Formats: sequence, C-alpha cells, structure tokens
Amino acid sequence: MELHPIIAQRWSPRAFDPEATVDASIVRLLMEAARWAPSHGNTQPARFIVGYRGDETFQRIYGTLRPGNQSWAGRASVLVVGARVTGDERGPIPNTEYGLGLAVQNLVLQAVHLGLVTHQMGGFGKEAVAEAFGLPEDVVPVVVVAIGYLGDVNDLPEDLQARERRPRERRPLNEIVFTGTWGKGWQ
Repeated sequence: MELHPIIAQRWSPRAFDPEATVDASIVRLLMEAARWAPSHGNTQPARFIVGYRGDETFQRIYGTLRPGNQSWAGRASVLVVGARVTGDERGPIPNTEYGLGLAVQNLVLQAVHLGLVTHQMGGFGKEAVAEAFGLPEDVVPVVVVAIGYLGDVNDLPEDLQARERRPRERRPLNEIVFTGTWGKGWQ
C-alpha cells in the first residue's frame, strides 16, 4: 500500500504563475469541497472570504499579509481568508479550529486534484482582516490560502528560491505517534 497521490503531491509552493487565472467555477468547486468537510455536531464553523487577483477583495486580503508573504502572494490567482464562527443559535460551538482545519484541508486536496497549488499562511494581521471586512465578534480569521497554478521558482526573491527547492521533510512516525505513554514511539 502507498500514500494516496493527492496527499503525496500536496505541497505549499510560493511560486505562482502571475498570468494564470482560476475560473470562478473552479473556485466554486473548491468552496464546495470545503463545505462538505466534517465538523463537530455538523456545526459547520468554517467561513471564507474570496478575492480574485485584480479585484478589491484580493487587494484588501493582500494588504493584511506580512511583508514576507506579500513578496510572493500577489502572484496567486486567488486569496482566500479562512475564518471560524465561534457560536450559533445554540451557543458556543466546540472545536471550531478543528472544523475550519478540516474544511481547508478539503479545499487544498480538491485543488491538488484539479492541478492547482495552494499555500496556507498564518502571517497576516487578524485584526486587520476583521476590520477590512467588518467581521462580527464571533468570527475569527485563522488562515489565508493562496491558490493558483505553479509558476517559475526563479521569479521569487533569492531567499525564497532556496526554500522552494528544499526537499519536503516530515518527522518520522515514532516522533509523532505514541503508544502506552507519551513519548514512547509507536512502530
């Protein structure tokens, strides 16, 4: 048995094709994938703000990014803010971070399936997003996802070119999966 190719192929490049566009029908499919993610008690806490390169929403999202992310994210075709709603008519919603994470992972894997690349970012101003989009108090922005088609690594600043070419690495299973007691590596 082997890891599913969609999981194995997923990575987070910073090199986006600045000329490519992602059709609205494809973005709609990505949002559908996110919508169908599991959530605690089917509370569906994930919310998204979508901006296409060249529109005002994209520019407002881009403006909240930290400078390091701005150095490359403007080339993406789409920027999406992922936020979590912390309550509904029944009261506080548990595990909202988990629900948003599952929704974003669905979006990302659907993107890989469609030949797109994505890069998830935590380097943005959460308060700036809340202000720029008039978010209610019970909505917390968590991530910005850049979406598009793979571009040329040589178009990135030199420091990012090296990071882009590094091999993908993950900790070995015995460092992240335990049995019996914490820290006892699972085999």
